[in-house]
Order: sequence, then C-alpha cells, then structure tokens
Amino acid sequence: MQKRTFLKTSLWLAAGAVLSPLLQACDSTKKMKSNRTTVIPPPKLRRTEPFTLPPLPYPSDALEPYIDRQTMEIHHGKHHGGYVNNLNEAVVGTVYADYELDDILARITTADADRKIRNNAGGHWNHTFFWQIMKPGGAPLPEGPFIAAINNTFGSFEQFKAAFSEAAKSIFGSGWAWLCVGRDKSLFITTTPNQDNPLMMQIVPKVGTPVFGIDVWEHAYYLRYQNRRADYINAFFNVVDWVEVALRYNRAMVG
Repeated sequence: MQKRTFLKTSLWLAAGAVLSPLLQACDSTKKMKSNRTTVIPPPKLRRTEPFTLPPLPYPSDALEPYIDRQTMEIHHGKHHGGYVNNLNEAVVGTVYADYELDDILARITTADADRKIRNNAGGHWNHTFFWQIMKPGGAPLPEGPFIAAINNTFGSFEQFKAAFSEAAKSIFGSGWAWLCVGRDKSLFITTTPNQDNPLMMQIVPKVGTPVFGIDVWEHAYYLRYQNRRADYINAFFNVVDWVEVALRYNRAMVG
C-alpha cells in the first residue's frame, strides 16, 4: 500500500510540475488580454474653451424629402444644442473640466456621478458625427478598401444594409446603430442605448471606432415618419455621404 501510495503521489507531483507552467502561461495570457481591453490612451492637450455647437454642414432643408427642415432645425438647434450647453455645465468642478471630448468618452464610467456628463458628452459627439456623414443627395460608394471590407465582412453591400437596418430597427427605445472598426481592424455592427457610443471603452461591451451610424431616437424622425422607424431608416440611406464614411474607415485603419 505504501509503495502504491508513493507511486500515485509521485505521478501527481510530476503532472503538477508539467501543468503548472502551462496554467501560469494561460493565466498570464488572460491577464494580458484583459489589460489590452482596458488600456486608456493618454489625454490630448487640454481644452481651454467651452464646447460649442458646430453649424450644420448644409442648410436645414437640404436633406429633404428624406429628412425634413423642421426636424433638422429642432434636432440640431434644440437637442444637439442642449447637449452642448448641459455638458459645459456638467463638467465644471470635475476631473473632466478641461478634457477634450474624446478623452471624456474614453474615461467616463457608469457611476451615477458621471451620468449627466456621459449622456451629454455622448450626445454632443454622436450628433456632430451624424451631421457629417450625411450630404444632400448622398454620395455613392467609392471603390477601394472600404467597399472591399464591406463585401468581405457581410457578403455584399445589400447584405450589410439589411443587417445594419435590422440592428437599428431592433433597438428598444432610444439609441444608435453603428458600423465600427474594431481593435483587430475588422468591421462590426453594434448598437448602444441612449447617447452611449462605442468609444466609451469603460462602458460598452465592444470598443470600436464608428465610421457610420444612425440616430434612432424618436426626435430624429417622428415629425415625418411618426412610429414608422423602418421607413426612416430606409430613407436615411438616400442621404449618406459614403465618401466621408470611406475616409473615416481609412483613418480608422491606420489609427
């Protein structure tokens, strides 16, 4: 019995000696992966002026008949303007007081004390992005890396459009649908509630750089489309500036 016990003990010790480095290596790999997903880039130079509402890149009626003038005036002047004003008030006396907008998004958390800053910083960034990826009459898809990535990822542009539209329609309540470049430089579709976006690396489950997106808050479409969100999403594709989207994709791939 003692000999048998000795042999068993020796075998377990030998196995442990072999497995221990492997387990440690796996644990180290997990930690490295975890650390990579939480690395926050150093802040840029500090901001010295208040946030301001950027003007629309086109007249407020330029996107008709797909997005009407009154919706654009309210959406830009009242809603976006409100996010800018509220953000300026919310950051006073906080660690974010002189942070650039991207740095606020990267560092914001789910803490209740951050909620007003989170909502209004996201609202300001999201809407500034949104106006810039639209253009009167839209712009066709350019040949090049972006359309190649769309085809490789989704099979075709029509399949991408269907998947993106379905994601946007599926959002419960208010939020955004996004096409992003991930950290591995692959494209992916995601959604965020309220005014969150994929740059909020301490909040969202998957971090990415948005290159295309749509606002599906009711204030973005209700005057013209009422409860017909699907009609609004379909109409939105008529005013997308795909040249701008492709440029954002190219920058994200080298960033």
